[in-house]
Amino acid sequence: MSFERVLVVGAGQMGGGIAQVFAASGRRVLLNDAAPGAAERGLGVMRKSLERLASKGQDVDPDDVLGRVELVDDLARADLMVEAVVEDAGVKEDVFRRADEVLPEGAVLASNTSSIPIASLAAATGRPDRVIGMHFFNPVPVMALVEVVRGPETSEETVRAIVALAEELGKTPAEVNDFPGFVSNRILMPLVNEAAYALQDGVAEAEAIDTIARLGFNHPMGPLALADLIGLDTCVAIMEVLHRGLGDPKYEPCPLLREHVAAGRLGRKSGRGFYDYD
Repeated sequence: MSFERVLVVGAGQMGGGIAQVFAASGRRVLLNDAAPGAAERGLGVMRKSLERLASKGQDVDPDDVLGRVELVDDLARADLMVEAVVEDAGVKEDVFRRADEVLPEGAVLASNTSSIPIASLAAATGRPDRVIGMHFFNPVPVMALVEVVRGPETSEETVRAIVALAEELGKTPAEVNDFPGFVSNRILMPLVNEAAYALQDGVAEAEAIDTIARLGFNHPMGPLALADLIGLDTCVAIMEVLHRGLGDPKYEPCPLLREHVAAGRLGRKSGRGFYDYD
């Protein structure tokens, strides 16, 4: 399989980063986002990211990379689609349903979902053998890992092609099977949840909890700061998928997490979460 023309659906922090990585690899990227102005904002964030990388000595030309990114008003024909919209099964399934109608028969449909079963996305299409998870990590241009999620009907040919593509992008692919939360969030979200409970119960302040995780566990970032980076609404959505899919009460989101989300305190993207970012 050849993936020279890539459609990225969703231009937020994940979609924009994914588009940047594909464009930097020399591929043509079509970037689509249904929200007015979102794709343009995504381009602006990409330019800042590329300029930052160039200032650190990386051999990257922002104009050259961005010259390979085209904004499109709707889904368009490509060799590969990578969906990176909101972590909502209904929204994602609609994207896959429409993509199945628009993209060529041989195209691969991939999702950047961090928790939603690939089987449910594949069921929205007539090509379940060519549907796969391609879960990047934030910030995409910096983080090396790609979780390659094999659905129950994903073909071996598709898996091998996406593993090879991730390696071509300079990433390290790790193959996993299709379970709620896959591997990364099945491990990470209970840590985030327990840190939120520690804060809610008054065990320690947020900075102390994160300092203990950073220095005691040698983590680069504490769980509460990481949750703010991911987005607290996304964390709650992932935990709900885990709770429904695995039926274990340990995945029930902490009430403090729900309280922050209900109040619009979503983390970095809203300016306030466990920490203030103003």
